[in-house]
Amino acid sequence: LITEEMAVEAFQDLHTIQDLHTIQDWVRWTASQFVSNEVFFGHGTDNPWDEAISLCAHALHLEVEHLNTFLDARLTSKERRHLMSLITLRVNERLPLPYITNQSWFAGLNFYVDKRVLIPRSPFAEIIEQQVTPWLDPDGVKRILDIGTGSGCLAIACAYAFEEATVDAVDISEEALTVAAQNVQNHQLLERVSLIRSDLFQSIPNERYDLILANIPYVDLADMTTLPAEYQHEPQLALAAGEDGLDYIRDVIAKAAEHLSDKGVLIGEVGNSASALMDAFPELAFIWVELERGGDGVFVLTRQDLLQSLNKA
Repeated sequence: LITEEMAVEAFQDLHTIQDLHTIQDWVRWTASQFVSNEVFFGHGTDNPWDEAISLCAHALHLEVEHLNTFLDARLTSKERRHLMSLITLRVNERLPLPYITNQSWFAGLNFYVDKRVLIPRSPFAEIIEQQVTPWLDPDGVKRILDIGTGSGCLAIACAYAFEEATVDAVDISEEALTVAAQNVQNHQLLERVSLIRSDLFQSIPNERYDLILANIPYVDLADMTTLPAEYQHEPQLALAAGEDGLDYIRDVIAKAAEHLSDKGVLIGEVGNSASALMDAFPELAFIWVELERGGDGVFVLTRQDLLQSLNKA
């Protein structure tokens, strides 16, 4: 754990803390540090300014939207040293911002996160907010399965989007499920979201769902070796998926039909492994979702698509 004294020494500038007085000073200087040290942004913000604002607001116990009101306010000595320690974590240790704040936003909802879970950032948020239309009738969605739930963000977002549905959220990691349980409790969804330790479908052999979301590891070996340092803090179990990135999605596609209702739909995310997936299943008519907020590699398959593929095989 980096102490505030170590933080000052880490930047090798004993005068910095004394030279920066106002919140505006600190936001500007923090953003400059992010740029000059080539910090990577990909866990909630996409630029140094927004990242600096978020970090400073957290350190000062202020809401981001209220920070402008206090830009000319001066920081106490204790606040300056605390803020410097957090900047050190972000710059020197490359610790992602949500692991510093223990907070991440997904589909407009707030979640607790730490190093036991992947930081929520899936483009599934857009699909869930639109209630998976046009591929499903929202009124017909009564049971949902979230495979690889991690923090529980997808499962919880689904519970909000489909108020009449129950959600089973599975993960192989007991540590991840502990975090998910905290989020389920925080959102008061204990009666509608069930957490199950399972290796994909293993612990739910006879269950059927109207919607299955597969947000499982899909990073191939080549990409794993080139990930920015920030991603090394995340659980590798939640990222790495073998040489071609398909180690887990292959099993999901092979078994999803038997776990879907007649009009059920499977939605999966495979990112840069999309081409490999199409090569592996040339007989499947993948629907690749065009996302308004960015992101790619998200596909839709109906139960009928999956059954036809199995018959051809």
